Amino acid sequence: MGGGGLARFPSPAGVAGGVTRHPAAHTCLTPAPLFSLSSRQLQAEFVAERGWGQFHQPRNLLLALVGEVGEVAELFQWRAEPEARAGLPGWAPGERVALEEELSDVLLYLVSLAQQCQVDLPRAALRKLDRNRARYPADRAHGSARKYTHYQAGPTDAQIPTGQYSSVWAPS
Repeated sequence: MGGGGLARFPSPAGVAGGVTRHPAAHTCLTPAPLFSLSSRQLQAEFVAERGWGQFHQPRNLLLALVGEVGEVAELFQWRAEPEARAGLPGWAPGERVALEEELSDVLLYLVSLAQQCQVDLPRAALRKLDRNRARYPADRAHGSARKYTHYQAGPTDAQIPTGQYSSVWAPS
């Protein structure tokens, strides 16, 4: 499988592979917003040039997304816990490239699905962060894996403020 028929985008000038890597921490930082308007435009042009828009209905995009998530899971399947830790110790360069490509496919299909469903994904993600901040108060949820319902003494959904993160990536 793999590939998913989605575009590879050019890297920003001076950034290898579009990602800045911190070798000690194996952390990746994108130099631009998660998925900029120009990246979405490149993706839309890629699809239009091939006449694939007719196939990009929400149901089809969702099924393609699930398939790509399965391909990511396949890369982790049967690995011992030490190899599945943060930083992916012991992964060969080719395995890392495969993961990068599959995660890119997941992102591209997710963005396409959001566009087809008319969901402003960056704004929705920021609202979700605000909601989760209220659902999981740091002073009570720190170090705990419990579900938010454990902290119900906090505000109800209607009382959850928005705004702490909402202006960070929100388009103007």
